[in-house]
Amino acid sequence: MPVSVDELPLPDELPVIPDGWRYESLSDLVEERGVSYGIVQPGSENTDGVPIVRVNNIRNGRIDTADMLKVEAGIEAKFLRSRLRGGEVLLTLVGTLGEVAIVPDNLRGWNVARAVGVIPVRKDPGGLWVSICLRSAFIQHCIRTWATTTVQATFNLRDLKKLPIPIPPTDTRKAIAAVLGALDDKIELNRRMNATLEAMARALFQSWFVDFNPVRAKLDARPPAGLDQATAALFPDSFQDSSLGPIPHGWTAKPLPEAIEVNPRRTLKGGTIAPYLDMKNLPTQGHSADVVVDREFSSGTKFQNGDTLLARITPCLENGKTGYVNFLEDGQVGWGSTEYIVLAPKPPLPPQFGYLLARSDALRTHAIQNMTGTSGRQRVPSDCFGKFLLAVPTPAIARRFDELTAPLMARIKANSTESRTLATLRDTLLPKLLSGQLPIAKQ
Repeated sequence: MPVSVDELPLPDELPVIPDGWRYESLSDLVEERGVSYGIVQPGSENTDGVPIVRVNNIRNGRIDTADMLKVEAGIEAKFLRSRLRGGEVLLTLVGTLGEVAIVPDNLRGWNVARAVGVIPVRKDPGGLWVSICLRSAFIQHCIRTWATTTVQATFNLRDLKKLPIPIPPTDTRKAIAAVLGALDDKIELNRRMNATLEAMARALFQSWFVDFNPVRAKLDARPPAGLDQATAALFPDSFQDSSLGPIPHGWTAKPLPEAIEVNPRRTLKGGTIAPYLDMKNLPTQGHSADVVVDREFSSGTKFQNGDTLLARITPCLENGKTGYVNFLEDGQVGWGSTEYIVLAPKPPLPPQFGYLLARSDALRTHAIQNMTGTSGRQRVPSDCFGKFLLAVPTPAIARRFDELTAPLMARIKANSTESRTLATLRDTLLPKLLSGQLPIAKQ
């Protein structure tokens, strides 16, 4: 049903759209089951239960499944209306408002939390089109304006249903969706490529410095898997005893602070405008931060390129918040949360060694086990790393590891930079395309 301006309590006038376009309320674009929110009281974590999507899982147009809460099947069964079938549009309704994502088919059978709205869009106009419109500046403005803020920002389903969605002619709509969808697809492809590249670097780190696979292979008179002859020759063919246990012959067992500087001194004068990375934008997967802004320095953790940032506070540490700093100019110092621990490897270890170590199960387990403080406010004391021992390789092996992994990290950085450029282009095109200001060739 077409919408008139008078029918909606809009914060401003509806944006002007071209002749032949129309507005429809969101409620008239959904399937018969209608919009809904999810499980009100999920109860305790149940490892054998049904995964649910929460607000923190929806970011940058996608659903992050790294930190999923699972609820008891009997509880989930009471919320069949919000059970996911694949293809629905999700919208965050509480706290962080207006994050949007389309449910992939592999999440069929999952559910959502109370703070997430489920929008089962009809095939015409389709979930992609509605998700594009929900991310527009005008709709985001509507969401923020209509939200109630008595306790925390909350956007009600009643108002969600009233959101005005512009509907162009079908061929125009498909052309716009194709352009914006192609940009999103390239961003997603870059994300997947980065995940693969990082997995390669982490696998090499695990093989060389945790499992000592090349040494074990030579000890068994086998050629080390995946290594050229020159690289294999760098590794010894025996182990030696150490305070860490058996380590490759010629390596050294050291407490972490002797090999990696913890919270190194960085200089940044008060009042200086410098790149700022907050805890919200420290990634849980991968190392590239999505959003870094310039902000006047007051107090916080300081860092520079080559440093690794590790969240020290619960639940950020358990959720995997870790980043590698490679987004600054040469010699530039950035800053962020006081709840960061900064790791800076000392020669001969290359900078990325610190990041890959911070992602390892061994270091994360050590940090979590040494948390102190009251429940819900626990944090990692920096001095606990003095009890964590590392097997430090010879300089030749450290240099070869750098030669193999530095290009992977550089490629990840290039992909992330391209994705940010594409996201800026998408966000620039979005309002112009949705208002008809920018003509587009029809499919």
